[in-house]
Amino acid sequence: MNLKDVHVGMYGAVMGLAGLGLTARSAATVLPGYVRAPAYVTEPWVALGVIAFVILVPVYLAKLIRHPQQVRQDFTHPGTLGFCGALPVGMSLVAGGVAPYAPAIADALWWTAVVVLIAFQVWGLYRLLWGGMALAEINAGWLILFVGGIVVPGPGLALGHAAMSHVTFGFSAVIAPLVLAILVYRAVLGPPLPEGLRPSWFILLVPPSLIYGNGIALFPGFAPLENLYFFGLVLCGALLVYARHLFRWPFTPAWWAFTFPLDALAYAASRFALDHPEPIWRFFAGLTLLIAAVFVTLTLLRSLYRFSSLL
Repeated sequence: MNLKDVHVGMYGAVMGLAGLGLTARSAATVLPGYVRAPAYVTEPWVALGVIAFVILVPVYLAKLIRHPQQVRQDFTHPGTLGFCGALPVGMSLVAGGVAPYAPAIADALWWTAVVVLIAFQVWGLYRLLWGGMALAEINAGWLILFVGGIVVPGPGLALGHAAMSHVTFGFSAVIAPLVLAILVYRAVLGPPLPEGLRPSWFILLVPPSLIYGNGIALFPGFAPLENLYFFGLVLCGALLVYARHLFRWPFTPAWWAFTFPLDALAYAASRFALDHPEPIWRFFAGLTLLIAAVFVTLTLLRSLYRFSSLL
């Protein structure tokens, strides 16, 4: 594979893989006896996320050295800018994955992820205010950059960083409605996304899922947040119908956009089942985890096949 083809959005693979492992850990904790996810099921996904991160970091640094103009385009073109948030967000999930085994390394990774994410968000706000972009260039990848701060509190709270978790969550939770409004406007009045980018609409699942899932951890007992989970379930149904012809879409790195959003919804479902242990909510926790696992596995297998064909 040519280094020019290595896109910053490929860190979405880190998010999808590590996110599934962390979500399965959560399901094993809150749904004992109903959804069984022992270590030999959860930890391989975490390990795959760590491996993907360890591979992609030096590869992307090599691209920066050899093809700086292409890297510059990743961070300046409106169509790709939002996906740069996958780097720090993926790093924060890796931190959560390795925390039980190497807390000092996890701590360093998490703080690095927070600093990088905030720097990228400042740059993204500048680009947004600067303007000069066509409506067709806007896509749901912008949510990764601007709303990524609702992801990092999950590992952050586990590592004992409640104060900074509130900061990252606060900015992203406030800006999420604005970015969602822009995306809805783009969806209604703009041209359809190219088929290769259509999986990115699944990123719309992340704000309702994690503003609820991590928000209820930051603000215990704030029941109105539960409405976001219900919205996420309905939105997931609509997106699955939208993606019913997904095997006709070309396989691109954007397919990883299926994965972490479904992980996030499954995490929200397990979190909801913790507070509402009725069978129906346990059923949805198990169902959403199964859907996430299917999409992550499918995307991983197709990625490995695509990579092997390029060797």
